[in-house]
Amino acid sequence: MADDDVEELAALEKESKEFDKDAEIDRILKAFKLDAYAVLDIQPGVPDSDIKIVYRKKSLLIHPDKTRNPSAPDAFDRLKKAQTELLDEKHRERLDEAIADARMLLIRERKWTVDSPELKEAAFARDWREKTREVLIDGELRRRKQVKAQMQEEGRQQRKEEEELADRKRKRDHEQAWEQSREQRIGSWREFQKGGAVPGAGGGGGGGAEKAKKKKKLKPIG
Repeated sequence: MADDDVEELAALEKESKEFDKDAEIDRILKAFKLDAYAVLDIQPGVPDSDIKIVYRKKSLLIHPDKTRNPSAPDAFDRLKKAQTELLDEKHRERLDEAIADARMLLIRERKWTVDSPELKEAAFARDWREKTREVLIDGELRRRKQVKAQMQEEGRQQRKEEEELADRKRKRDHEQAWEQSREQRIGSWREFQKGGAVPGAGGGGGGGAEKAKKKKKLKPIG
């Protein structure tokens, strides 16, 4: 094989790999991000070991250091988050419950049974995915409302505590101001007492004049 052919083949192979990377990045970004299974492109119920294998393979494919695609960092982060969610027992349990609920809702809406042959058709699988989206969105909206209500309640509680603290501070400040002015009040009262004493007490003046007053004698009868 000529050198030119080898170089051309290598260029085509590289282009093909870049195409695969771009296609996977596009798929991840278009996947419903509340469904970690959809992001990783795996079926519910797979063991943790399979989740780790799929994640490693895809993360190596779309790693930002190995592609010039500007969307690679965002796709890589979503992939990592999906793996983390599926390896979290509680999160995965909630996701599995939502998927199971979506299936039962469809069966009830269409008045089928769990043994209905329609459940094996591709159309049902597609409808199931759409129903799962609805259930997950509804659950997320309710979760956000709960978080918002909790934050509002915490805000009210915090404001109440701040008001109580401010009220206690005002009382302390008032008591401190009252105590600090105690000596001043006592001094003012003493000054008042001095200024209001009977003039000339202990000496002449008005006091002597009062003592100089003579009592009138009563005249005897007859």
